[in-house]
Amino acid sequence: MPLQIVHHPDYDAGFAVNHRFPMSKYPLLMEALRSRGLARPETANLPDPAPACWLKLAHAPDYVEQVLACEVPEKIEREIGFPVGPRVSLRAQLATGGTVQAARLALQHGIACNAAGGSHHARRAQGAGFCTFNDVAVASLVLLAEGAIQNILIVDLDVHQGDGTADILKGEPRAFTFSMHGDRNYPVRKIASGLDIALPDGTGDAAYLERLASILPELAARARWDIVFYNAGVDVHAEDRLGRLALSDNGLRARDEMVIGHFRALGIPLCGVIGGGYSTDVARLAARHAILFEVASGYA
Repeated sequence: MPLQIVHHPDYDAGFAVNHRFPMSKYPLLMEALRSRGLARPETANLPDPAPACWLKLAHAPDYVEQVLACEVPEKIEREIGFPVGPRVSLRAQLATGGTVQAARLALQHGIACNAAGGSHHARRAQGAGFCTFNDVAVASLVLLAEGAIQNILIVDLDVHQGDGTADILKGEPRAFTFSMHGDRNYPVRKIASGLDIALPDGTGDAAYLERLASILPELAARARWDIVFYNAGVDVHAEDRLGRLALSDNGLRARDEMVIGHFRALGIPLCGVIGGGYSTDVARLAARHAILFEVASGYA
């Protein structure tokens, strides 16, 4: 079967083209997927906004209500990196609903991807670092609450440490968080994941892939995982504005092949989210994000 992809036009909240967060990458990603024959009508899935009851499983109720009402305190908006108006609020709800939907599709088909998601800096009490709601944490807790799964593994390979996911899930024994990230990058104050691997600036393809290959068997052996959430952030790329690592396009492809192939060979469903990526050449950035979908389609 073709790869199941979740997307909504309102993943793009319409930021100015010179904003540090390249919002136009979302429609450009879908253009890239259509040009590659990966985005097809029969496999397109349109998410609904995540309801408040889902969001409050992961986030403080008062923060959820602030986002839904577009009344987030200015101090928190500064930490997020942009004002939370109606379009940003809707986008956060849709991207979170999209990861829940992609996870359900992964349980059904073995693999599925959300064409957004990976907002891993949003903590229980508030958003931060361009992240309003933590979609993977919400999806994890929704599936656990529904009894759909018992054990969750989160593999976060965004260049920035997954502090928000670690914060939200630290008291949940059925979820294990793994983050491999740049040591000297945001956030300055890390929140310990179940397992963290910090890499030095300038780490390239060979060293990165060797380290990842050594840890995947250990992760797989920790439990009988019912699903893996894979944050395939492309800000590890050498040309990323905020990354400081040095992977190539081929390195990204080898990384995604290594992760997806490892867990699908074990029969474990995998839900992919795109994570971070920052560039003034947004078309090239979208092409990097498309690599996740190209690799995942080989396992659909």
